[in-house]
This record gives sequence, C-alpha cells and structure tokens, in this order.
Amino acid sequence: MDSAEIVREVDGIAAEPGTLAERAEALLAQLQRVVRFDAGWIALLPPDQDEHVSLARVGYDERVSGYLDSASVLGDVELAGLRRPRRPIRGCDMPFPPAELPGWADYLAPAGFRDGVTAGLFTPHGHYLGLLALHTEVADQVSDVARDLIGLLAAPIAFAVDPLRSMATVARLVHGAAAGILLAPSGALLPLPGLPGHRLLAPGSGVLVAAALQLAEGGPYASFLAPAQGTDGAETVRITVLAAPRELELFAPAVVLISPAGDLHGLSHRELQLLGLLVTGASDEWIAVAMGIATDAVARHLDRVGAKLVASSRTAAAARALRLGMFMPSSFFVRD
Repeated sequence: MDSAEIVREVDGIAAEPGTLAERAEALLAQLQRVVRFDAGWIALLPPDQDEHVSLARVGYDERVSGYLDSASVLGDVELAGLRRPRRPIRGCDMPFPPAELPGWADYLAPAGFRDGVTAGLFTPHGHYLGLLALHTEVADQVSDVARDLIGLLAAPIAFAVDPLRSMATVARLVHGAAAGILLAPSGALLPLPGLPGHRLLAPGSGVLVAAALQLAEGGPYASFLAPAQGTDGAETVRITVLAAPRELELFAPAVVLISPAGDLHGLSHRELQLLGLLVTGASDEWIAVAMGIATDAVARHLDRVGAKLVASSRTAAAARALRLGMFMPSSFFVRD
C-alpha cells in the first residue's frame, strides 16, 4: 500500500468536476486500496435533519440499507462520539463493546460483518458533514496503519463531498460578488465558503424576503437591486439569487449574493423603484399612490424610464428591467 500515492489520488478526486455522488463513488473505489472492505458507505447529514443522505453505498443488503437511511444512525454516531472530530474508530477502539451499539448488534453483525472502520467527516472549521464507513466480513481486517491512513484521508474526502463548497463554486459564476449567504432548507442561514456575510443578509432582512419572493416567481435565477444601507438612500447594490442544482437542494436550496450594482443606464433611485412596481403589473393608479405622485405624472415618468432602457412600451420596459435585474422590488419601499 503506497500511502503517499493514495493521498495524491484522493486529493485529485476532490479537485475533479462532477457530482457529489460521482466523487463519492470514486473515493470508495480508491479506499479499497486501504482496506479490503466488503461494504462501504459515504453519507452526508443535511442541515437541520436527523437522517443521513447516501452519496455512495455498496455491499449492504436491503435491511442494513434501511437502517443506514434511518434516524437511528445519528443516535449511534452520538454514542460512538463520531459527531466531534476524532480519530476513526474500529470495534476494538470503542469505549464499550460493539454489541452495545444498537446498529451493530441489530443490523451489521446479523448481516455478517465482523470488523470495520468509521470516520466522521468535517469541514475545516469542525462542522460535522457526515460519515465514511467501511465494513468487512473478516475480523481484524483493519490494521492500525489502515485506520490511521483513513484518518489522514478524512479531510480531503470531506472536502471532496462538501455540498457547501459546491455551492461556493456556483457562486463564483457571479462576477464581483463581495458577500454571500446560503439558505438552508429550514430557512436558516449558513455561511458561504470563500465569501463574508453582510448586514443586508442578516436574518429577517428585507433583502432575504425579496430574494425568496423573486426566486419563487422567477425560477432558478433572479437578480434585482437593493438600497445599500437598507434605507431609501441613493446608493444601490445588486442582489443575485441562484437556486442550487438538484443534488444540492437538500443541503442549501439557494445562494444569495451581493455585488456592485453595475451600469444603471442612467436610472435614478426613484426610477428603479418605479420599475419595481412596473414589473409586478401595477396600474398607473397604484404606482401613483405608492410613489406619492399624481396619476397623470406616471406616464411621463414611464416615458423617461422607457427611453433610458431603449424600450418602446411599458411592457417592453418591464421585460427589459426583469431581464437586466434593473429594478428595486416594491417590498423595500411600499408598506401595507
């Protein structure tokens, strides 16, 4: 077993493109060089969930697979101390007999497994991501050297299958992004690797409310403008909302990014607000009330906005504003 070569191979898999499942399958294949296992499993625990999600699983029967997909695994992880960073454990490394671990006694041992090694997977900041488990039908199959090498490989394996890192790759599609946040399935906010947070992305902020509304209405991508200070001040920033690829939806359904506003085509803060009403299909009367202007003045304002957007009608102006993200959602300045 060439440990240095295996480490290089695992690092290479972590750097390759592809889905989380594809990388996990390649990692399991590589780990056969460390432990000749009969069954193996790489799984992640989505935020705010109590059931792991399998990325790659081989060699387990239906009954054991059902256990691995259940919330019972998390209880066993807690009992074994794998929820906190530590050295991988074999049966002989546990502080109590393996038969006292429900999952081993009720599922793994009856399925014929006699040995194994399990490692928790963590982010560089110590956040629990999930598990790597390898099981063998022969006792004493996992040597001290193999266990320690699994421990060395746990960090690059976690890096390879970290879904938040994959979301950070999606975020890099937005040029000039200066801050960002991930939305968990529960609505909780998660840090985005590689970018700082921002006060506009704090829990309960108007930007996040508008982002959720725009994403729900516009599909996998939305872009709009927001007041930089969270007020009606003239300075604006661009907000971009990207839905996660399907394989990442369980972990972080969307990323919200802040970047410079870019070319505003000469549109004033008030005109951007007007466009925020126009894209909702608001009538002239409602625009007049919301903007605090006379109804007969709305048409003149729309003409100026249309000229700046090179749009021949209000419908064309609304369509162009949506396409360019050149509007400020009315939720920022219209109160019920």
